[in-house]
Amino acid sequence: MRDWQPLFGLPLWFWLFILPTLFALFCLFCPTKAKRLMSPIWPLLDKVYLGFGILSAIFMIVILLLIVGQMVARWTNTIFPGGTEFAGYAMACTSFFALAFALTQGSHIRVSIFLNINNFLKFWLDAFAMLVSAWTATYFARYAVKTNFLSEILNDRTQGLDQVPEWLLSIFSMIGQWPWEWGTTWSKTTSELVYTPVWLPQIAMSVGTILLAVAIWDHLFRLLAYRETRIFREAIE
Repeated sequence: MRDWQPLFGLPLWFWLFILPTLFALFCLFCPTKAKRLMSPIWPLLDKVYLGFGILSAIFMIVILLLIVGQMVARWTNTIFPGGTEFAGYAMACTSFFALAFALTQGSHIRVSIFLNINNFLKFWLDAFAMLVSAWTATYFARYAVKTNFLSEILNDRTQGLDQVPEWLLSIFSMIGQWPWEWGTTWSKTTSELVYTPVWLPQIAMSVGTILLAVAIWDHLFRLLAYRETRIFREAIE
């Protein structure tokens, strides 16, 4: 973790791992105060998870449209450049954007054989599993974001035929820049098509893993505050 730069005077690993763990202990020992503090935030987070679940479904429809477009292009002997690559990017968006919402709906695989022994073991084993999962997801999210910046530094480009307008890249580039750098970025922007940089589809991975880490920490806090999991799997008849 030697490359985890300081933020506000403290290393990044403190903000990503130590601080949320300390808040989890606060939820464990002061559940009433934790629920009072988090009650306005939890409904907002639930809406964010739902929104990305809907966005994931939209990208699934995009995959269908791209496949249909490729079929029509084949029937009419026309060229649909980059159709396969764009379908792959849409599939990545579908997968990663759905991670947090799937967690809240109980769709992730959970081995519950030891959780059914008694309520005491159920609570503590569930809390331990959620804590380890939160640490792992946070670590993954951090390096997913780092991969974005590394791909941009290396100017890694797609090996396919897909191209995107350069102004679209400038819009997404603004996310990782300071506001005073935006003018320089747009002064170099043209309306030409360029080969897709790898960091563009990787944004979906970064956003999805960040949201998954937030969702796991969130449900760990809820578990410790309510003394029971708030992930309820829908009954399948």
